[in-house]
Amino acid sequence: MKYSFIVPVYNRPAEVEELLESLCTQTLTDFEVVIVEDGSAEDSRSVVERYADRLSVRYYYKENSGPGPSRNYGVAHAEGEYVLILDSDVVLPPTYLEEVERELTREACDAFGGPDRAHPSFTPMQKAINYAMTSFFTTGGIRGGKKKMDKFYPRSFNMGVRKTTYDALKGFSEMRFGEDIDFSTRIFEGAYRCRLFPEAWVWHKRRTDLKKFFKQVHNSGIARINLTKRHPGTLKLVHMLPAAFTAGCALLLAASLGGLSLYIFATDHMNRAFGLSLSWLALLPLALYALLVFCDSSLKNRSVHVGLLSIAASFTQLLGYGSGFLRAWWKRCVLGQGEFEAYKRNFYK
Repeated sequence: MKYSFIVPVYNRPAEVEELLESLCTQTLTDFEVVIVEDGSAEDSRSVVERYADRLSVRYYYKENSGPGPSRNYGVAHAEGEYVLILDSDVVLPPTYLEEVERELTREACDAFGGPDRAHPSFTPMQKAINYAMTSFFTTGGIRGGKKKMDKFYPRSFNMGVRKTTYDALKGFSEMRFGEDIDFSTRIFEGAYRCRLFPEAWVWHKRRTDLKKFFKQVHNSGIARINLTKRHPGTLKLVHMLPAAFTAGCALLLAASLGGLSLYIFATDHMNRAFGLSLSWLALLPLALYALLVFCDSSLKNRSVHVGLLSIAASFTQLLGYGSGFLRAWWKRCVLGQGEFEAYKRNFYK
């Protein structure tokens, strides 16, 4: 057998069913599926059993340990030459595996990954969050799967690795967040060949509301500092931009509130006029950025509604990641706390 899909799951049976249904439509069928239930209260066993006559699928239940160790558990039970790591909230187009096979035939490699897209059936909020995660105006396009990148770091929602390479790298670490970037970084550090397969894309549902999205990107910002500690020299300017954006927003809001206070409490007309002007001018850069996001997203998604939601999603993306980055920088770099010590409450439960 050439391919083994490895899918860790935590309390998402409905998503598992959608993923398995899409696997049934693959035009290339030389694969097996390994579902690893990571200590879920709401398990997917009955869902998997319904597909036993349509797919070569196996189900394992284990104690909760996080996504990395769960993937390692699945790979240990896999029989394929390549292991394909997926998140449970993705859906595959019928030609996904065919595109993987085509790329490997054209040019062999040790690891690979593909981009993600928003399905037409996704909710407007899901499309807005997808925009915020992939747009040049929010992430610099580093998650959009562009060919021009010097290195492509596969993410766990759509990643493939030769099993011998996976075993040589000893799989994923115990990190709860950023573990896929840690693994991709070790691929390059080990001088293995890693490529982007641009046509091997998936539909990725991501988060369904801004509260969950903020928590996700906040943890990603924290993970970036932890990754920098593990892999010195990997921090890039684009990783620091959300922190700069967050600090800039704080300064602009402070200036706007200061101007508003001056307008309210000043006794002479000149100071009141200056205060009101300062209050509005301080907000102008944020308004222009919101307008840019709105226009770009509305055109790309062909929806004014999604464009409006993309403003909120983009600010959530940048402020969530930026605040997590700054929080981790303070704890890890200034206070000198260790990875486990700093985040044992929310990372290592």
